[in-house]
Amino acid sequence: MTWTRPTIGTRPIAVLGAGVLGRRIACVFVAGGYNVRIRDPSPQARSDAIAFIDTNKTQFASELNPTKSIAPGSYTAVEDIDSAVRDAWLVIEAVPEKLELKIDTFGELDRKAPRDCIFGSNSSSFRSGLMMDKVESQERRRLVCNVHFTMPPAIRTVELMMSGETEEGVLGFLQGVLEGCGMLVAVARKESTGFIFNRLWAAVKREILTILAEGVSDAAEIDTLWQHMFESQVLPCQLMDQVGLDTVAFIEDNYISERNLSGALTVDWLRENYISQGKLGKKSNLGGLYPPESESNNTTTQNPPNTPTAIPNPTLLLLDVGLGANAPSLSSVPTNGKLLLLPPTPNSTPVPLVTGLPAPDGIALSRSLSRIFFTNMGPDPNKPNGTLQSCSLTGADLATLIPADGTITTPKQLVFLEETQTLYFCDREGMSIHRIRADGSGHEILLQRAARAGVEGHDQMGWCVGIAVDYPGKKIYWTQKGASKSSTGRIFRAGLDLPEGQTASTRGDMETLFEGLPEPIDLELDGEGRLYWTDRGEHPRGSSLNRAVVITGEKVGEVEIVARHFREPIGLVVEADKGRAYVTDLGGSVWKVDLKSGKKEVVFSDDGCYTGICTLAQ
Repeated sequence: MTWTRPTIGTRPIAVLGAGVLGRRIACVFVAGGYNVRIRDPSPQARSDAIAFIDTNKTQFASELNPTKSIAPGSYTAVEDIDSAVRDAWLVIEAVPEKLELKIDTFGELDRKAPRDCIFGSNSSSFRSGLMMDKVESQERRRLVCNVHFTMPPAIRTVELMMSGETEEGVLGFLQGVLEGCGMLVAVARKESTGFIFNRLWAAVKREILTILAEGVSDAAEIDTLWQHMFESQVLPCQLMDQVGLDTVAFIEDNYISERNLSGALTVDWLRENYISQGKLGKKSNLGGLYPPESESNNTTTQNPPNTPTAIPNPTLLLLDVGLGANAPSLSSVPTNGKLLLLPPTPNSTPVPLVTGLPAPDGIALSRSLSRIFFTNMGPDPNKPNGTLQSCSLTGADLATLIPADGTITTPKQLVFLEETQTLYFCDREGMSIHRIRADGSGHEILLQRAARAGVEGHDQMGWCVGIAVDYPGKKIYWTQKGASKSSTGRIFRAGLDLPEGQTASTRGDMETLFEGLPEPIDLELDGEGRLYWTDRGEHPRGSSLNRAVVITGEKVGEVEIVARHFREPIGLVVEADKGRAYVTDLGGSVWKVDLKSGKKEVVFSDDGCYTGICTLAQ
């Protein structure tokens, strides 16, 4: 019997599962103009999925289909499967990776979905042919296949694979639909556990584990070779630690079972030496293929244990604003910005996580959300084209919280409060301080400076740059840098919230803590009543790291220069418990500073131009 394509019209696509990947699959189809229903039994998951699509559908459309103008489809989220699949022409299951659950799901779909509805499984571990035990209709079995997304929009690949009974023409039809949504589609010609790419990746993991088990090399050396050979943004041993070694072993078990492979030098070795000891990777305090952060460098005999110089470096996240000599040309500067990861191992070079950014400046990490947040000043500092974005810890799942729609001009330093799941940042040319929730909602302006009388355009005396938040004391601190090299910089303090009855422009609770500073930039509180800041101003007081006691309710202390002679320092992260700080500068260096002696040493240096910095905890 000849297969007939389903009539789409206004019929929806149903996505079963509103998790991290399910909501992205839904957003791909919405951005491509298709109506979507998401099904998840969790009210929170449904709410989060709708909020995600609300926030990201425009970005998905611009990234996946930049040359097309497509009206987005409608979308809703429901609790029950009956409502989700009613009138659906395509169902994509993205439920947990348990074969029994997927078998039950397909059996229920067979009973409840329209007869012409195509079933696609997003499983990365199981062939769809294994899921049809309870699919009784022979006609239906011809409409079952694998439709495996990776992580759109950052990774836009989709792999299609037949079930062994899939009707000829179904995969070609779906390929056309997905390509119309801007996806890069690959079609496996035969049933294959792992599809195409996952088989390649499985082979890489298998050989790496064998190399490690035989003692030929270690994780850091393998990743270094990989990075330099392939100029890759993703390093295999780091990625296995990120995914979780228990998950790596579970996936490999499927290949071992199907192909009768030996696990002696792969999963058996991994379980004996890592998993059984609780060494699961990033989600474990005991580390994984890489040791935990506190052990990631060997201390040297020249330094006593626990001194700032001897304590191993953490993994650092850096922003390269794009102005350095590493830009291919001056015309490329507006899109030469990068989010980088600097591994803790000696002589490491930064690994790009996100590239093509328009002048990134401020960075903050949420450990609870496993998200990196960063500000971009935009291609033109004189126009309101700044943005606020976030991504996963691997640089995937790029999301825009504030688009380049005229809302902000040049957003600068960024702070994330775990207690309230909120972000605070300064807008330099916008002469303002902002607060926004981590999901992009609740954006508000806490402070709005005005240009002085007679000053046209942006008044540099009102430029807000660095920010720090004292949550227990309910205070914010910020810098106003003044004109370049003019020694008119100031540091202020005000309440965390607007005083009742006052506005961002009229609030009267501001204190001037310091003035006449060379050119103060980024701030950080150390949790012990001291405020640290970088200053990119003129020597001898500028190009320095400074501190002062600012405990609320006590007299503000004198300014103390901790270290000098940087090359226009910008970014700052303080590890008071370890007696050290890390500073970035526009001259292309990352510095480690002993907070007691002021001694500084270069951690890394190249032709980049570095701004924001933060640590990435295990």
